[in-house]
Amino acid sequence: MDFKDNINQDKIPRHIAVIMDGNGRWAKQRGQQRIFGHENGVQAVRETVEAAGELGVKNLTFYAFSTENWCRPKSEVDTLMSLLVKAIKNETPELLEKGVRLNAIGDIESLPKECIKELNEAIHITRNNTRLNVYVALSYSSQWEIVNAVKNIAQQVKHNELDPEEIDKSVFQKFLQTNGTPDPDLLIRTSGELRLSNFLLWQIAYSELYFTPVLWPDFRKKHFYQAILDYQRRERRFGKT
Repeated sequence: MDFKDNINQDKIPRHIAVIMDGNGRWAKQRGQQRIFGHENGVQAVRETVEAAGELGVKNLTFYAFSTENWCRPKSEVDTLMSLLVKAIKNETPELLEKGVRLNAIGDIESLPKECIKELNEAIHITRNNTRLNVYVALSYSSQWEIVNAVKNIAQQVKHNELDPEEIDKSVFQKFLQTNGTPDPDLLIRTSGELRLSNFLLWQIAYSELYFTPVLWPDFRKKHFYQAILDYQRRERRFGKT
């Protein structure tokens, strides 16, 4: 079955968020270390970006590294950071060629200096691209984001730059990492786990959730298309009848 041919081009999600899960289990099934799964997950990212661009999705956000991931063994974290630098270097030319604009959300300053350097360079190089916005969530968690937003709002109130009575949903959103980007219409999580893992909790209030048992390194375009087809079969009511 050609899933892509059955997709309704008039109902393409504006923003799709992806929790990339299952790298470790994929590697373990093959008798390898966890990093082997992370390395092979790069192809899944590449295919997802290509599929999104071909369908006309405008915004795509990948959950790459959470604030909690810093608690993993140092050797794994160090290798992940090295892999991140390598992936950014290798993929930037293709992102530029395909009209993809790269950006990042999260506590970026907590990353190693080499990662920050490569990330900022890629963001700068692709800044004028308009076909697809790709956001990478690094050292990110939704609780961190919300607490950070509250702190910044409190500072503005303290300095009489913001009236507490003016604070509403639209004002709060301006202090989030995703300010200026539409909330996700669809959230995809791989590996069969049925949880949100502290990802975009504010933004996915009315997102459609799609869980697949496919481990992330095995995720391909056809799986992305399946998720969109499932999304298009749903009726979105946003709390209304």
